[in-house]
Amino acid sequence: MAFRHEFTVAAPRETVAAFHRRRQSLVEITPPPIIVRIQSAPEVLSSGDEMRFTLWLGPIPIRWRAAIESVSDAGFADRQISGPFAHWAHRHTFTESGDGLTTVRDEIEYVYRRQILWGLIGRLFVLGLPLLFAYRAWRTRRLLS
Repeated sequence: MAFRHEFTVAAPRETVAAFHRRRQSLVEITPPPIIVRIQSAPEVLSSGDEMRFTLWLGPIPIRWRAAIESVSDAGFADRQISGPFAHWAHRHTFTESGDGLTTVRDEIEYVYRRQILWGLIGRLFVLGLPLLFAYRAWRTRRLLS
């Protein structure tokens, strides 16, 4: 299954890429009521790094471990090593759109786990992706424009 989202921000591609590679950016662009707690990750993500974090959806902790891959000013990918899905691969792409604008494209491929509880949590999480990414677009624009 797949999810795609795209938006434009008034900032140069290099600025947008550098912002998204900061570990703190995940916290800054995640909407309430979700709380993000980062257990481990370097300040600036590079290819080969791992990021461990917990998403709190109310009283439910969702632990996630992701591998960071293919980092450049054009984008990067994070692939779930362990977490709520059987498979999760998220590609972030940054494209210059002219006049100092950058298009941010998120493409996620995912497969639900077969266990009843994790399958349900995964489905609820995916149902919230449009709102999550709308908030991320708004927040990114506010922080970078």
